[in-house]
Amino acid sequence: MRLASIVLADEDAAVKLGAKLAPGLQTGDIICLEGPLGAGKTTCARGLIKAFCGAREVPSPTFTLVETYQKAQNSGAALWHFDLYRLGHPRDVYELGFEDALAEGICLIEWPDRIEALLPPERLRLVFHIPQEGGRRIDIVGPEIWRQRLEATGLI
Repeated sequence: MRLASIVLADEDAAVKLGAKLAPGLQTGDIICLEGPLGAGKTTCARGLIKAFCGAREVPSPTFTLVETYQKAQNSGAALWHFDLYRLGHPRDVYELGFEDALAEGICLIEWPDRIEALLPPERLRLVFHIPQEGGRRIDIVGPEIWRQRLEATGLI
């Protein structure tokens, strides 16, 4: 179900979108970032990760496929940032600690279509679009349970 659509004027807006999501994340959450190359998925992910753990540098896991981040003072669940663009086969995700991430962490997944059949339906999807008129549009899609959580963050 589409919960909202947001227009992002620039790159900074994508960073702020990610940052707004971070405080409300809980163990077991799965956030999927979908859309074409250059749509702003990694920029949004960096904003979320920086707000989540205070990291100054957030490398893209394009070649490592996964990076993990812990909140300050080592409290709460770790955030697992998966970039599955280069994933060879869906089952290869298990070699990256995917089962542990689902059970004990928070999953932030770029290119989730690579493992679509392995993802539970209660995930939150941020679907990035590049309209012809410029900027970015994000459709926020997920089950109704996410609506209240996103309203609490001020995101929708």
